[in-house]
Amino acid sequence: MLRSHCLSLLLIAFFTTTASGQTPAPPPTPPAKPQRTPPPTRDPHTPGYVKAKELADGALPSPTKNGNFIIGPTYKPAEGMSGKPEDLQGKVHEFTMESKDSKIYPGIARDGFPRPDPNDPAKLLIVSGPRPYTRKVAVYIPKQYVAGTVAPFIVGADGPDRLLFQALDHLIAAGKVPPMIAISIGNGSGDAQGSQRGLEYDTMSGLYAEFVEKEVLPLVEQKYAVKLTKDPDARATMGCSSGGSAAMSMAWYRPDLYHRVVSYSGTFVYQQWPYNAETPHGAWDYHETLIPNSPKKPLRIWMHVSDRDNLITRDAYHDWVLANERMAKVLAKKGYPYQFVFTKNSGHCDRAVKLATYPLALEYIWQGYKAR
Repeated sequence: MLRSHCLSLLLIAFFTTTASGQTPAPPPTPPAKPQRTPPPTRDPHTPGYVKAKELADGALPSPTKNGNFIIGPTYKPAEGMSGKPEDLQGKVHEFTMESKDSKIYPGIARDGFPRPDPNDPAKLLIVSGPRPYTRKVAVYIPKQYVAGTVAPFIVGADGPDRLLFQALDHLIAAGKVPPMIAISIGNGSGDAQGSQRGLEYDTMSGLYAEFVEKEVLPLVEQKYAVKLTKDPDARATMGCSSGGSAAMSMAWYRPDLYHRVVSYSGTFVYQQWPYNAETPHGAWDYHETLIPNSPKKPLRIWMHVSDRDNLITRDAYHDWVLANERMAKVLAKKGYPYQFVFTKNSGHCDRAVKLATYPLALEYIWQGYKAR
């Protein structure tokens, strides 16, 4: 709508000036996208951070150990992560979903860049409206899946995630995780406040889990003749950045559906939009109020953050490293089984870190699983 209005003004200006014989004025320069200052390197031994065991360069923690670990500064792909997609033993299928077919997410998009609210720098002024979208969904079915049987599965954000399929293919063949189906769901486009992706991933509720349950999983079962378990202990969620906080929300708000969570560079910061008085600081409330003040839930969590992870300095609620450090602290205090990995010499959702640690993360969260 804003673009259409600007175009109309430009056309009026053009025809007015050409009719009088004058040279048309150049079009106005659109506002530049705000530039972020590169995040500083954070020291994992900073006072106030969790106490963590620092491992030798190249070493990884055991997938059977809980607690806090520091790894890096160099990373090499884990066993099974150096192959090509065509080397997979399992099969990967893809299909597309359109917003017009969704009763839960009909589609929105943001117009222009958000501006800080002059009355509250923690909030942003957003212009957002209806907009259609399409999303891809990729489904990995392991070679070991027996047709007609009920299978465990993992749901991943920001798909298709080929690294997830690669890691699972190797781990299943090695007998380190149960044979499972992976459903890697593309987001609905955009990013952060006012976007479809932001609405899905940063909203503090179980709505995204409901979308997956009602609109994605039935299509997977129908299209590929598989049966997906209803047992929450045999279901996992996974994501990076806002996808990581979405993975947490799927399990936190719907522990009847999911018990196992993997989060890389989790956006446990204030990025929720629209505003919600029940969680006034968005996902920051996980470590500020929700986890500390709630009964322990049946969740098992693997978390990661990088030493150069995101930092936005307009307020006190946008430090990704501090947010994940605080998550580790409250999870430990509450007695949750979790493993927190701080990686040196790495950035937000760092690919080298993923290549080195995806098998570790997946093997860790499936510890204690017993088929029913």
